[in-house]
Amino acid sequence: MAFVEIHPVVSGLGVMSYLTAQDVNVIMVDWSFGAAGEYLPAQTNTIRSGEHVARYINWLNAASGANLNNYHIIGHSLGAHQSGVVGRQLSGRVPYITGLDPALPGWVTHPQAFRSTDGIYTEVMHTDAGLYGIVNPAGDVDFYPNGGSWMPGCGDRNCNHHRCIFYMSESLTRGGFTGRRCENLNAALNSNCNAAGTLRMGGPTAKTGNSGIFFVRTNANSPYSQG
Repeated sequence: MAFVEIHPVVSGLGVMSYLTAQDVNVIMVDWSFGAAGEYLPAQTNTIRSGEHVARYINWLNAASGANLNNYHIIGHSLGAHQSGVVGRQLSGRVPYITGLDPALPGWVTHPQAFRSTDGIYTEVMHTDAGLYGIVNPAGDVDFYPNGGSWMPGCGDRNCNHHRCIFYMSESLTRGGFTGRRCENLNAALNSNCNAAGTLRMGGPTAKTGNSGIFFVRTNANSPYSQG
């Protein structure tokens, strides 16, 4: 199994969690040079680097005899959109793509923004919706922990934006994070979800065939899952 991770912060938490959870090969993408500096060039480089990653995966599979069947691509913020670009370049055949609080500025109407068709199963966690992160659903399944904008234990929006990394990492090793289905986006944003059906957020396995919006409540400190 191959796991592609796109974000320098995730490199410590996400990789170690994945290696603890499963016997996997890990590909870490260091695009720090392209992400540095002004935001607009970084946005452009998000797309370019995603295209390069897709070409690398095609080369790797051809050279090694591997295929896309066991790939899981994870990206945070700009890296979430980059993950979508990778999936799109691979014709939407990646089984599992996770977007962790995809970046908001400049992406609302951008044609290369993360979307549900980028992979066979796409999942999004929204933890700073409306400032650093997008608000509207973008995946097959979208989770809005604690209403999607203010996370317990966080005192600023930067903490909110990065808290999804911790949730994802914990979900890989501990599971939990059972979400309740929401009737619509407003219900999720207002933490008022009582529709029938539950689904676990994150984890190492794609939940192919599922769709919808879900709310999950978390703790202020690790372990973050309430079950």
